Amino acid sequence: MDLLTELTDRRVFAIIRADRPERALECVRTLTGAGVTALEVSLTTPGAVEVIARARAESPPSVLIGAGTVLTAAQAEEVAAAGAAFAVTPALTAGALRAVESGLPLLCGALTPTEVVAALEFGATGVKVFPAGVHGPRYFRELLAPLPHAPLVAVGGVDAVAAPEYLAAGARAVGVGSPLLGDAGRGGDQAALAARATALLAAVGADRAPTSATAGAGTGTAPGAAAGPRGGAEAGR
Repeated sequence: MDLLTELTDRRVFAIIRADRPERALECVRTLTGAGVTALEVSLTTPGAVEVIARARAESPPSVLIGAGTVLTAAQAEEVAAAGAAFAVTPALTAGALRAVESGLPLLCGALTPTEVVAALEFGATGVKVFPAGVHGPRYFRELLAPLPHAPLVAVGGVDAVAAPEYLAAGARAVGVGSPLLGDAGRGGDQAALAARATALLAAVGADRAPTSATAGAGTGTAPGAAAGPRGGAEAGR
């Protein structure tokens, strides 16, 4: 599975944080039912490793289930054993190193040009520019001017309005957490979560992503995922 290609095609992944495992799983089910086919379950969620394992068992093979906030080597090993398709870190962590060593695709957190280069030299599949909202989409154009091939993903402060702007500025994909989840991870309305997911997918042009009823069985590009032209620095990659 080529994680970078998959995320580029799908354009968006959901970041799930919840106050209990059952609510995290409920959010996974709602989001996949709405057509979101890439999700990150943050390890700040109680029982997150179990959530990843159960979500992986329940979801079609074409749905990517990743693990977020991977800080330690032990956590990287646990999420890999649970079936995570990728690991996400907030920075260059021991968990990031173990993920690379074990062959688990890594989105490594970075903010400055030095950190972006270090993450790529570290072996990251992609670089999670976090928190992206500190500088906004223009910052991605500035980063990509000297680093045109850097596979950047925007996370932090990204919502349905800003997501297409980051993609146009050259981000390969966007990760959306609290603007998408709202209070769903704390017992809030799942129907409202589904509506926000539908709006987000439409905003990034991925509103035809497969649901559990239509998802393919392979690990290739998600059927129906939009892969139209990108603007900004992306066009030069």
